[in-house]
Amino acid sequence: MAFWKFLLLPFAWIYGVIVKIRHFLFDKGILTSHVFPIPIIGVGNLSLGGTGKTPMVEYLIELLKDYKVAVLSRGYGRKTSGFFLADQYSTARDIGDEPMQYYKKFGKKVIVAVDENRVNGISRLMQYNSSLQVILLDDSFQHRYIKPGINILLTNINKLYTNDHLIPVGKLRDIKSAAKYADIIMVSKTDIVLSPIVQRHVEAKLKPLPHQKLYFSYLKYQKFKPVPELEITPLRKEKPTVIVLFTGIANSWPLVAYLKTQCSELYHLKFKDHHNFTLKDVEKIINTFDDQFSMNKIILTTEKDMMRLTKSPYFSRFNKKPFYYIPIKTKIHKPFKEDFNQQILNYVERNKRNS
Repeated sequence: MAFWKFLLLPFAWIYGVIVKIRHFLFDKGILTSHVFPIPIIGVGNLSLGGTGKTPMVEYLIELLKDYKVAVLSRGYGRKTSGFFLADQYSTARDIGDEPMQYYKKFGKKVIVAVDENRVNGISRLMQYNSSLQVILLDDSFQHRYIKPGINILLTNINKLYTNDHLIPVGKLRDIKSAAKYADIIMVSKTDIVLSPIVQRHVEAKLKPLPHQKLYFSYLKYQKFKPVPELEITPLRKEKPTVIVLFTGIANSWPLVAYLKTQCSELYHLKFKDHHNFTLKDVEKIINTFDDQFSMNKIILTTEKDMMRLTKSPYFSRFNKKPFYYIPIKTKIHKPFKEDFNQQILNYVERNKRNS
């Protein structure tokens, strides 16, 4: 551990004591966890991000396509407050970038809502649509005022929660022992080929409890897609020679590693998670692009970052540029996929409303 982190240890200890007291109050029933008469699946992590939560929620939406599904999120970074239901006029400023991504990708197939008060949010959703059959709670692991029927805890294989520390020393926003509240531990962002040695090593590190299932997944990067709201200069070849990438996500390292295999030169402009891009940022991105001499070059960003940009007053500056985004999907390794899918589907089928 770096020396400067030792100086922050007292703050991490104080934070840890506060978190432990909060868990104690819930465990003893002094603070109440609400149970609702509808299947609720929580998806979250113990860290400050970078575990692949958004593609995991999208995986569940697709898995549950035969049910009436709603996604409820806090809506991090939005400029509104209270309960807000996504519609055709919504922007990332109204509901946040991740909920906006769910709404734009799945449209009427899923109801998307945000509320910092999840108890109120669930009540409003159940009133809004009486045929609702399942609710996905996005980033809900620390929100113990609700007790999901299934709690999915994500942990990045490159930074397992057992190897991390509480903020501000590390990236954990919850104590490691809180993992006991998970029903499923999903180890994310593994290599496409999962070594049995790695699998056993991770299992020994995490030590899942008897009631917990341990699964492994990886990210599958999709083909570059042109940003639909702009007039885009098409790619000259199937693969670009130069990529100017800009990201405002928690962990861009896996994406950067992948893109280095897809081009000759990669220039990465990294911004903080959920960053709202300013005129200065946009000009820096475009100037970096213009400075490259290749004729086969593109500007690239993530799907989540694109959601924040589309309603930006500076978005039009990318017009007639080869501006693309890269979607990603969660893929569960074959030895685990069927068991995971069945666990989720069985739970929803047994507990759906009006069954």
